[in-house]
Amino acid sequence: MSKKLFITTDTQRDWLQKLEKYEDTFKSYSKEVDETAAFPKANIQALVDIGYTRLTLPKEYGGDGIRVTDMILFQETIASFDSATGLSIGWHQGVVGELYEKIIWKEDKLRTFANEILNGALVNRAASEAQTGSPTRGGRPGTSAVKRGNKWIISGQKNFTTMSPVLTHFLVSAWVEEKQGIGFFLVNRNSSGLSIKETWDVIAMRGTESHDLVLDRVEVTEENFVEFSFGPRSSNINGWILHIPACYLGIAQAARDYAVKFAIEHSPNSIHGSISQLPNVQRLIGQMDLELMKARHFLYSTAAAYDDLSRRPYITNELAAAKYIVTNSAITIVDQAMRIVGAKSLQMSNPLQRYYRDVRAGLHNPPMDDMTISKLAQTAINEAENQ
Repeated sequence: MSKKLFITTDTQRDWLQKLEKYEDTFKSYSKEVDETAAFPKANIQALVDIGYTRLTLPKEYGGDGIRVTDMILFQETIASFDSATGLSIGWHQGVVGELYEKIIWKEDKLRTFANEILNGALVNRAASEAQTGSPTRGGRPGTSAVKRGNKWIISGQKNFTTMSPVLTHFLVSAWVEEKQGIGFFLVNRNSSGLSIKETWDVIAMRGTESHDLVLDRVEVTEENFVEFSFGPRSSNINGWILHIPACYLGIAQAARDYAVKFAIEHSPNSIHGSISQLPNVQRLIGQMDLELMKARHFLYSTAAAYDDLSRRPYITNELAAAKYIVTNSAITIVDQAMRIVGAKSLQMSNPLQRYYRDVRAGLHNPPMDDMTISKLAQTAINEAENQ
């Protein structure tokens, strides 16, 4: 099963050719990145240098104005080279895409920040906290923003700040008492009182260095109070979040490719030919490709529906379902790949053990599986009651 079926434009072909030049380089860093839990700075800088990080910026702001379908194609490709690089840069691509598609900020701020992006700025949201869990569940941030004169004073601590070593800007959520709601503030990395607390010590996506962001009375100007809402952001339809399942699809593809190559080349003396001729191995290969087809078709179909403005209003839970289907399929695919390769897949030198750990991180990216299933049920019930 190949993503080639979904390549339909010259822009996609051109960018895939650019990205594929980095396949060997990105892959060569993956083992070291994982073992040392060190952020792949060189990979990210390479993507900045070729203009990748401006792709989701609209053309009227100096970017390339790609669609969600384009983004997931590219993100899947990068993640198949290196998962930490794929997930990390995906957050920047998704945040920029959403900000400018929905015109969330005032025009002058959008233009000012667009210039920053064109000059290499990298941004991610900082919304998760230890006490509230995933922000999509609607918890009130412990981080607070208090108005003092013409500035806001922000204090608190955020976790899971992916790409923290190289981010130039953070979109920080904070509780605004005087407004009784949640505000997002654009905070510059060089702000006084801002620091990174190195807390990232996990078995999956180790290279993302998703450390804690600490804000100790950080001053932010009024113009950088850029968003406000009374409820969780999960209620919004945001196709740019599909960069998450695209990442795990890329990892699954890499695992499948490794296992198939291994099956073709591995020829123990107990059989004639390679293990690729064994019925049980062919069954596993067939099952992997079936899972890839299911996941990829659903993901790309959902992205296409989102990109089509005439169809977008009919989207209900497809975005969340895409993440659910792709992530769980990716976990299954990696498991099947390891069954083909056998005990060798458990060796630390083997990439499959890294894929096995990394795909499980998808279960903890938003939205969570239980929320997706619950919303599907609620939608079905509401539709039936309103008929």
